[in-house]
Amino acid sequence: MQVAFQLREIEKNRNSVVTVGSFDGFHRAHQEIIRQVVARAQARRGRSAVVTFEPHPSEVVRGKTGPVQLLTSLEERERLVEPFGVDLFFVIPFDYGFSRQSSREFYVKYLVEGIGVSEVVEGYDHHFGRDREGSVEDLVKLGKEFEFSITAVKPVYVGDVAVNSSRIRQHLQEGNVEQAMVLLGRPYMLDGTVVRGDARGRELGYPTANILLKSARKLVPKNGIYFVQVGCLGSEKFGMASIGVRPTFYTDGARVVEVNILDFSDDIYGKDIDIHFLKRLRDELRFESAEALIQQMHKDKETSRQLQREFQQSSR
Repeated sequence: MQVAFQLREIEKNRNSVVTVGSFDGFHRAHQEIIRQVVARAQARRGRSAVVTFEPHPSEVVRGKTGPVQLLTSLEERERLVEPFGVDLFFVIPFDYGFSRQSSREFYVKYLVEGIGVSEVVEGYDHHFGRDREGSVEDLVKLGKEFEFSITAVKPVYVGDVAVNSSRIRQHLQEGNVEQAMVLLGRPYMLDGTVVRGDARGRELGYPTANILLKSARKLVPKNGIYFVQVGCLGSEKFGMASIGVRPTFYTDGARVVEVNILDFSDDIYGKDIDIHFLKRLRDELRFESAEALIQQMHKDKETSRQLQREFQQSSR
């Protein structure tokens, strides 16, 4: 898969099937769009192309409303797209000047004259250009003018729930990582580097890896204790992740993400780690003593062991 950040890096190919979007989350609906892009490009014996933006457009045009909590970083989106067999992954640097282009200016410059296009595949509710002025209906008109076809992908449902990024964000903010996983088509993930903490977990008999997240812009699920799968040093383990302010020991503690990895004792300070959220175990609680917290952690570990057995059996 070619990854490009400038039009000059791309050889124009009139027979390209293209989709444009932020694809934050790369959830089941996004995946369906990408599948159709690849399939239709193969049917045409053409090139499949995904066009996305960095940073997320909402961070630029809606900056006054606060930071956007991302579901996927650019690095994740690239990694998730590649297995679908996409030929070109084009990342457009997004700034305020870029955002003031009209929908027509964008499509003419970047698709018609830039990448080259024979077909555009988008979600049914796609909007683009300055102030999201362009709609699928406008795109159809452009297609007629510049001789490319349009495919609008219908909404994707899981049961009676339409899949979209806003609903996934809400689930994660409420701690419903299982529901988020259903809509994403995979567990929600945080990744970062293991850094030294205050060694409190080791004193309690539950050593934890404190995580410095790679992206401060990523959405961190609601405070609480979670059963997770952990990737580190090329292996996959299960564990218990804690998100919160550690109220048993601190009255104004900073919010931290830490994980106790089951059956694992390697020194991983400075190593990259990723945490995949499988199930919420409980809320973050304040305990009257360290001993009471340890007793609860024993129970959390027992629950996690049972969940580990269930996950391992289901994956056989």
